[in-house]
Amino acid sequence: MSITKRLLSDIAHGRSGDKGNHANVAILAYTPSGFAWLRQHLTAERVAGYFAPLKPSRVERYEAANVLGLNFVLYDVLAGGASRSLRIDSQGKALALALLQMPIDLSDAEFDSMRRPLRSDPS
Repeated sequence: MSITKRLLSDIAHGRSGDKGNHANVAILAYTPSGFAWLRQHLTAERVAGYFAPLKPSRVERYEAANVLGLNFVLYDVLAGGASRSLRIDSQGKALALALLQMPIDLSDAEFDSMRRPLRSDPS
């Protein structure tokens, strides 16, 4: 079984935004098998480690199985929030995109069951 380095964006998409000084980051799998992989591997601890440079005071994970998603709340990462922060991304809008750049290891078989479905030819 061959393992390939991929990006989280190969199996999921996401959105993010602010709640005051905290950020919400939602990661949504393209397939049920991708969601199962996310549930097992994308832990609050792993996300906290990935965003360690932003110094979150804590990270909590919530599951939204009905949309194949995980929502992470990153506490105290926005330097005061939109009206107080001098950061370029004071509302955390780019955090989902940043998380989707996380490298992950997948076998070819795993990837085939998790990747974004290809669009069918409209003709």
